Amino acid sequence: MTADTCLTALEVAEDERWFKSSYSIDTGGGSCVSIAALPDRVGIRDDKRRSGPAFVVPLPAWASFVDEVRAGRFGWRRSR
Repeated sequence: MTADTCLTALEVAEDERWFKSSYSIDTGGGSCVSIAALPDRVGIRDDKRRSGPAFVVPLPAWASFVDEVRAGRFGWRRSR
């Protein structure tokens, strides 16, 4: 796969592998993100477009992103 390849969500993972991110919020507009945990990468898709395009990132990049979100570096902190 090359960097310019655009994958659909179903090419990334079977539909049953996707789940709504715990950091995703639904404000009535459907602002939900689904992720698929794969052996060496993570798929990310818009929950409203389940068969549409998906991002695929390596596990280390995903872990770094999650750490930054948890640390509140994007101006938003999840309340517990």
